[in-house]
Amino acid sequence: MENIGKRAKAASRVLAVAGTEIKNKALLSIAEALRQSKDIILSENMKDVRKARLNGMSESMVDRLALNADRVEAMANGVAAVAGMDDPVGRVLDGSVRPNGLKIEKVTVPLGVIAIIYEARPNVTSDAASLCLKAGNSVILRGGKEAITSNTCIASIMRSAIERVGLPADCIQLVEDTSREGANQLMRMNDYVDVLIPRGGAGLIRACVENSTVPVIETGTGNCHVYVDKDADPKMALDIIINAKTSRPSVCNACESLLFHKDFPEESLIEICKALRAKSVQIRADERICALFAGCVAADESDWGTEYLDYIISAKTVDSTKEAVDHIARYGTGHSECIVTNNYFTANEFISNVDAAAVYVNASTRFTDGGEFGFGAEIGISTQKLHARGPLGLKNLTSEKYIVKGTGQIR
Repeated sequence: MENIGKRAKAASRVLAVAGTEIKNKALLSIAEALRQSKDIILSENMKDVRKARLNGMSESMVDRLALNADRVEAMANGVAAVAGMDDPVGRVLDGSVRPNGLKIEKVTVPLGVIAIIYEARPNVTSDAASLCLKAGNSVILRGGKEAITSNTCIASIMRSAIERVGLPADCIQLVEDTSREGANQLMRMNDYVDVLIPRGGAGLIRACVENSTVPVIETGTGNCHVYVDKDADPKMALDIIINAKTSRPSVCNACESLLFHKDFPEESLIEICKALRAKSVQIRADERICALFAGCVAADESDWGTEYLDYIISAKTVDSTKEAVDHIARYGTGHSECIVTNNYFTANEFISNVDAAAVYVNASTRFTDGGEFGFGAEIGISTQKLHARGPLGLKNLTSEKYIVKGTGQIR
């Protein structure tokens, strides 16, 4: 592990001064290599998928792991899109001339070496590597054991692709040791790693925050709520809920919890429940909703705070927008929260009082994504408040330094 750190540090110094042109060449080389290697990637990924099913992984989690031709093409397109974005390094953020003649500029610089610990999503391997490379950072990738065959294949393809255009292969490294001890070693590599970014479930993120001595940018779990106000359009509410829950239930921006104002029409609430059940979603509901719709399961206290990542959703009735906001404050994870309403003032009350990385009015939580926000690929969704919050894109993978130019001034 120490050898990986040393090589990453050496590569980061080369990459930090690499120009935009060669970084873009490397990214386009990766994109083309991924396309050309599609069949190999899919073959290796199938090994992981078969093993996951044999080990009893749920189908919603298998969906996170599985690749197909379209997903590999999306990976390649994502890398190419990063190549087309503005270089975040070397931007002048501020400048001034002091009374003594000193010229001071604040400019963006790479973070250095970024370590990313993530779980069973092979597309993170290419997304993370491409973003780090464009921002001038070397990256140490440590994926989960469920995707190790896929990740090893993708990382090897990327390393060869960047080496072909003249950058060190060690700008991208994959830790093949998927043990807990290996992850713990990575978390303590302060001499070589500048920033650690965990991306995955609550257990992984908690382990990184509690055990890492390397500074952590915390990406969060997503107990995302949709609050249906009494003034909501019922058809809009139904469409948003079905999309937010069922378009891809295994991702962190999927809706996990529903809140209904007590005066929202009962017949419309029943139609939403019917539509969810038609999509095979289990509804864990409070007593009132269970009485209205027999297809629900009685919820317990643990359901209000659970990120299911599956075809399960909690549902609760509230007396007011304030109660909805208080419920979100207690059980939410600061990721993405939505209100459906046609009342301007209620919408503003919700926006002002809900504390989350993304707050929606009349739109699905599924839009919390770097690509959908126009940032290109993303490292993850940060739910903390230091350095960055929300989708972590290129600009968030830089730091700053001051350039001070004088003519012999002394103090």
